[in-house]
Amino acid sequence: MARARSEERRAEIVRAAVEVIAERGYRGASLAAVAERVALTQQGLLHHFPTKEALLVAVLEERDRWDTGGGSRAAADTWRLDLLASLVDYNAMRPGIVQTFSALLGESVTDDHPAREFFTRRYAQVRSEMAAVLRTEFGERLPSGLTPDQAAPLLTAVMDGLQYQWLLAPEAVDMPAAFRSFLVLLRGPDSDG
Repeated sequence: MARARSEERRAEIVRAAVEVIAERGYRGASLAAVAERVALTQQGLLHHFPTKEALLVAVLEERDRWDTGGGSRAAADTWRLDLLASLVDYNAMRPGIVQTFSALLGESVTDDHPAREFFTRRYAQVRSEMAAVLRTEFGERLPSGLTPDQAAPLLTAVMDGLQYQWLLAPEAVDMPAAFRSFLVLLRGPDSDG
């Protein structure tokens, strides 16, 4: 019972951290602000997450769990382009999570950021997964002539780049529609959807 309560409390802290990071960015977020959101002292929060970096990693891991249906990255083995479009739809319904991820991603490009290693590993994995999706969909050549390995970084860049544009101007950028337009470009003029 105590273990379950501790896990619930950790999940509550992670949700609060997502909110605080979305509002202030990682560098502007403090453990005190997160603790206050969950009615804990900073010392109480440190009982669950001994460092700010440990909390950050928990936030990033939770975000990835949400994207893979609550399971492991193994769920990514079943991705198809139409399911990626569904993921974009899902992201459009959770701007706070997308904002947090985007803020952390932007900050992580500095050499000393604690999430840099996480994002470096994550992007290598995502590019590999996107190449597998493209290979399943098209074989070894896309209609454009690109290989799946050549197109995978572009697919990844479109997904994340659309998130930034949508966050900055949601009334001007229909992220799901724009992603579906990109899929038309990938599939070529002779595709039927």
